[in-house]
Amino acid sequence: MSVSATYTVTGMTCQHCVSSVTEELSEVAGVTGVAVDLPTGAVTVTSERELTAAEVQAAVTEAGYQLTS
Repeated sequence: MSVSATYTVTGMTCQHCVSSVTEELSEVAGVTGVAVDLPTGAVTVTSERELTAAEVQAAVTEAGYQLTS
């Protein structure tokens, strides 16, 4: 079973930002895909299980950005 959730991340301004966020989120256990829409800051995470807000928040913070929703 696959679960998808979309979050808003602020502070991303370039492709390097997208790569950093994608890399950190991909390291969260169970994550199978990450899609980032740079202009809107929307980040869609697909995973094998439902992720907690804390897991997503920690990965985004580790990448150097802020999770707003």
